[in-house]
Amino acid sequence: MSNFTMWHFALIVTCCASLGHALECYVCTDQEGNRDKCLNTIKTCEQGQDVCLTEIKWGSTPYWSQGAKKQFYVSKTCATKRECERLQRNNMPDCTHIWYQDWKCSSCCQGDRCNYYVILHKMKWKLRSLYEAFSRRKVVDCTEESTLARVLSTLDLTALGIGSTLGVGVYVLAGSVAKCYAGPAVTISFAIAAIASMFAGLCYAEFGARVPRAGSAYIYSYVTMGEFVAFLMGWTLILEYVIGSASVVRALSTYVDVLFDDKMKKFFESVMPMKVDNLSSYPDFFALGVTLAFSVALAFGAKESSMVNNIFTLVNLSVVLFVIIAGSLKADFDNWKTEPTCGECEDCSVCEECKSGDGGFMPYGISGIITGAATCFYGFIGFDCVATTGEEARNPQRSIPIAIVVSLTIVFFAYFGVSTVLTTVLPFYEQNAKSPFPHMFDVIGWDWAKWFVTVGAISGLCASLLGSMFPLPRVIYAMASDGLVFRWMGNISSRFQTPIMGTLSAGLLTGILATIFELEPLVNMMSICTLLTYSIVASCVLILRYEESKAYEKKGDHNPRTFIFIAKQLIRANKLNHSTKLTSQIVTALVCCYVVFCICMAVLLTSYMTEISAGKASFIALLVILAIALATTLGFIYFQPVSDTKLSFSVPLVPFLPGLSILINIYLMFTLDKNTWIRFAVWMAIGLTIYFFYGMWHSNIRQKKSLTSSTDNDKDKDSNTFDSTS
Repeated sequence: MSNFTMWHFALIVTCCASLGHALECYVCTDQEGNRDKCLNTIKTCEQGQDVCLTEIKWGSTPYWSQGAKKQFYVSKTCATKRECERLQRNNMPDCTHIWYQDWKCSSCCQGDRCNYYVILHKMKWKLRSLYEAFSRRKVVDCTEESTLARVLSTLDLTALGIGSTLGVGVYVLAGSVAKCYAGPAVTISFAIAAIASMFAGLCYAEFGARVPRAGSAYIYSYVTMGEFVAFLMGWTLILEYVIGSASVVRALSTYVDVLFDDKMKKFFESVMPMKVDNLSSYPDFFALGVTLAFSVALAFGAKESSMVNNIFTLVNLSVVLFVIIAGSLKADFDNWKTEPTCGECEDCSVCEECKSGDGGFMPYGISGIITGAATCFYGFIGFDCVATTGEEARNPQRSIPIAIVVSLTIVFFAYFGVSTVLTTVLPFYEQNAKSPFPHMFDVIGWDWAKWFVTVGAISGLCASLLGSMFPLPRVIYAMASDGLVFRWMGNISSRFQTPIMGTLSAGLLTGILATIFELEPLVNMMSICTLLTYSIVASCVLILRYEESKAYEKKGDHNPRTFIFIAKQLIRANKLNHSTKLTSQIVTALVCCYVVFCICMAVLLTSYMTEISAGKASFIALLVILAIALATTLGFIYFQPVSDTKLSFSVPLVPFLPGLSILINIYLMFTLDKNTWIRFAVWMAIGLTIYFFYGMWHSNIRQKKSLTSSTDNDKDKDSNTFDSTS
């Protein structure tokens, strides 16, 4: 009996039971036959006397006869349990309970302690299963063909990045920051913001070269951090793009309505007033119509919508160029030295009292420049939409990095140019924070130039709307294709080769929000989503740069996991020349520690800046300790061997540039108000509900693992094969 496995025993019983009743249970005539068809035959075998035969599940193991003509299914769980019970009767009579897993009787317990052990055992394996689900990673084949049409050139992607980033903010942001925060030093604020944005842009550019797939930060985190983080990232992106699109289309509606003396607002407020807290005073059907029209245009094809975006972006850049050239004719750099006589703060909602700093180039000092840079940073949000075009770009591994870097560079020069013109034509304290350019042209007597600004603002809003709406269906398509959200949302139009259901669904949701909601309280939610996305992408760059080398992976990692060995590896005293599984795990742990230190630093700077500015020793010491901890952590990461993966573009100065990007983004996140965090938490709670009740169970990776497990069982040892003809 020792030569017989439990499967011999189970299969003999199976055969005898089926022959005894003259039934051929669980028979498939084709080895490659439909598994569902095989399982359906269970209904014809309910009279089988072998209990195991009636407990067929997805974990069941198929057995083929030697002629591969018939297949018998025996429940793996049932047969293993039967064997464990037999062993308990014969060899372990004192065991009250036996656990079984992977075809083995793993352990037993005795007496009253059984219930305790049973509960612990079940909790252990449930937590392990949950962790395995959370950490499932997507493997991307860069050579795999996309179902979307690859029609976008580098120029198209660059125009998309410029259009989505250089919106109406270029006509407003420079004036408001100059008047209320930085004065003429607004140019330095924009330079700092551009550098910080470029850090994030370079991280996106590397991932665009590494993972040329639709989905942007969602797919990046799926490849790097696992399914759970990927879902949270994708859910965050959906919120970011929905709110971004809704706020832009609402701004467009308001801007057009102002040109016609608010006639649309007055009409709808009299006919269909809405007197509900946090809702608009009237239903904005113009915003709904514009959103649906743009959704239909996007559904017609990526190339067609890209051409429309190129036109809007060209008009916008032309107007910006006109403003810079026309304004430079009246420029006077003495305005950078002018002392204010009386500040005009009545149009600036930020100022609580009438003050305009001390005059000169930096009237608000260094702190004003930094505060202005934090505000200017939001003027560079939007370039990440380029990263969602990985399956529609002709050469994504080349085009995406170029488009991101070039678009951010052009946007910086546009902001730098208009801010320089504004502060040289008029002193900073005479700026109009809400409409700086029309005010500037009024002062110099060029009333006709205001219409150029109006055309540019509308074109900028349209380009920004396209840039906000374009990536949203791509993110939904990527998540639906992976099974994390409803699959019908990822349907592709056979005619236009676009994610038509995702496009129309996203357009409808955006239109509804723009129609009925006052979106001002939600704009900060878009900021927190964007900053979180930037932080995750930078973290992914660090983790993947130090992942296990493929050449070394085949040899296996035999490095000891002792404290001394790991401590020596932090300074590379072990002289490992290739990244291994151990070094990759060390970097992942260091990145997590670095993020924690960044959070502590952000809390300290945002909550105790007054104490730090006052020079209190305890807060200064804590600040220095955190700064040393951050620098040391990055130093330990720097000492680790990098992966041997070759990329067409990679971030320079790793880990320091991604590390700075993470620190800046987390700091800006903690400058947002608590209500923004509460709304964000509610949105994430909705997403977690969807993931736990749908996404986790319909994930493609989960289903592939189930099929792989079944296939492996099909190829079991010959000793588990039963010849039905014998």
